[in-house]
Amino acid sequence: MSVRRKIGGGKSVTKPGPGARSAGGRSARSGTRTVTAGAKPVHRATAARATAAPRRRPENNAALIARAALLVERLEREYPEAHCSLTHENPFQLVIATILSAQCTDARVNQVVPALFARFPDAAAFAAADLEAVETLIRSTGFYHNKAKNIIGCSQALIAHHGGEVPADLNALVALPGVGRKTANVVLGNAFGIPGVVVDTHVGRLTQRLRLTSNQDPNKIEQDLMQVIPRAKWTLLAHLLIEHGRQVCQARTPHCAECVLRDLCPSSAV
Repeated sequence: MSVRRKIGGGKSVTKPGPGARSAGGRSARSGTRTVTAGAKPVHRATAARATAAPRRRPENNAALIARAALLVERLEREYPEAHCSLTHENPFQLVIATILSAQCTDARVNQVVPALFARFPDAAAFAAADLEAVETLIRSTGFYHNKAKNIIGCSQALIAHHGGEVPADLNALVALPGVGRKTANVVLGNAFGIPGVVVDTHVGRLTQRLRLTSNQDPNKIEQDLMQVIPRAKWTLLAHLLIEHGRQVCQARTPHCAECVLRDLCPSSAV
């Protein structure tokens, strides 16, 4: 219902009465409407529903395993040369390089290790090394004090318990100072050919976006991936995801339009 009344100049206006509908389609009494200049008003809730991504059906385990296989297959075609990018000549050097790679790029580690290994070529040399001398050589990798302590402690443990050799055993590796499951799996997979799932920042980020895991903890992510990725692909998986994370699926600006996994990725923006 509306009421007409005159105002100055003889013009009449229509004032919405109680319960009348406004131009935005809501009661004038409520005063809740959205007005967009030059366009038909759209209520906020309606706009949100229109722009929301379509809901996906829950994925059962068989479907997840099948999708994971396709993801790996496509990444293998996209990055046929994917491999461990840390410079090393033997298992011991790989242990040290991986310790240095924490919170540091592989490129920076590769700049540091030639001089480091020239000065300290094996576990015996590092075990007897002066802490400050090691710190000086690795300073540019960051957290150099803790890394130097771990490298020397790891080398001393290898001399004391393993004859200076790196053991090809997960439990023995994680018992070494500075060696966690990530480092252990890097060494097992790339130095000894024993499959292991490596979870670094790239792997964690991409597997969450790909909905291969819902966990944040690296150890839980590792266990989730072991359930859906064939064992023969465990070591390769990290290399593939690291390459894809660096080149396409970057942390701040993922390039979804260029991604070979966009139709398989629940987080894709295209």
